[in-house]
Amino acid sequence: MLALRFGDRSHLLDLLKAPVASVQDFFVLTGRAIRNIFRSPHYGDDIFLQMDIIGVGSLGVATITGFFAGAVMALQMSKALATYGQISKTGTLVSLTLVRELGPVLTAIMVSGRNASGMASELGSMKVTEQIDAMRALGTDPEQKLVTPRLVATATMLPLLTIISDFVGMCGGWIIAQLFLNLSSKMYWTTVWQALTWPDDIIFGLLKPVVFAVVISMVGCYYGLRTTGGTQGVGRSTTQAVVASTILIFILDLLLTKVFVGLGTA
Repeated sequence: MLALRFGDRSHLLDLLKAPVASVQDFFVLTGRAIRNIFRSPHYGDDIFLQMDIIGVGSLGVATITGFFAGAVMALQMSKALATYGQISKTGTLVSLTLVRELGPVLTAIMVSGRNASGMASELGSMKVTEQIDAMRALGTDPEQKLVTPRLVATATMLPLLTIISDFVGMCGGWIIAQLFLNLSSKMYWTTVWQALTWPDDIIFGLLKPVVFAVVISMVGCYYGLRTTGGTQGVGRSTTQAVVASTILIFILDLLLTKVFVGLGTA
């Protein structure tokens, strides 16, 4: 009986070893990537190239997502507000919802689907074709060359994309207010801007994208660098990167919201 119980515990420990080791490797990679920001060389050309791929490349999908998120929010909130005779507050709810919640989360998910998968597939292809091993043989640090530029670029561009998405979403709400709610432009935009407070809402709306950017870039790079199994492994790493980054975005969104609510800033 004791031997059986010991065997069950040993089997459970064996099952836990791989997930724990993966989490450890992820944090080690993240720590090294952040440390490399303050070390030379910085590979500025790679950073600007990734900023173009991640930022400019994701501008269209972020804009479309933000516009329809704001339009849908205006339609939904106006129906509820009309019950209480407060339809004039539609701009307030659209503004707060986009800046605090929908803007950062939806933009991060869109960028994750487009770029976390791209990072994982690109680095995974380099890994299975032994290009990363060749970089090490030539004395180049793959993490400094490949991971850190993607981290810096994502952390720079995602907050900017979120700002654009938020503004376009407010414009989407304004169009709905004009076409269906009979709200004047002055009333709508006045309630939109008055709803936002400095620095609480602004910091809250921009801190989330920075955290999400670290998750998106590091998850994509992590799964790309640990790719094995040829082309099938590349596809598997791509899928895992998108799923893992999306789940982590929702988890971190809950945690950050709880922190800010506790601090009285949300």
